Amino acid sequence: VQLQASGGGLVQAGGSLRLTCTASGRPVNNYHMTWFRQAPGKEREFVASITRSRSTYYADSVKGRFTISRDNPKNTVYLQMNSLKPEDTAVYYCATSAGLIISSLSLKEQYNYWGQGTQVTVSS
Repeated sequence: VQLQASGGGLVQAGGSLRLTCTASGRPVNNYHMTWFRQAPGKEREFVASITRSRSTYYADSVKGRFTISRDNPKNTVYLQMNSLKPEDTAVYYCATSAGLIISSLSLKEQYNYWGQGTQVTVSS
């Protein structure tokens, strides 16, 4: 399984970006797909997840501003980020697990496959 993340960049506060995670090796609709982020000097943290059944979950800090979605024919997961804030600045990673079941979507230790990360920088 390989994950390729893209779409990051530099944007002003209040702006928008859409991140893309393209998977190869297996279909994204069969597994939970999740975005994490890591700011300098901080732990990698959960951002959003879309499950096999298309249920979505968000960190409180991004709820109402970010939307995770999936395009099965393209085998791609998106993270639409609106109303960006400087505190959203981080490297964003997409991840998925080896198994079908995850005990906790927000725990990074549950994930076996990671994309290379894409930098998002929000200026004030």
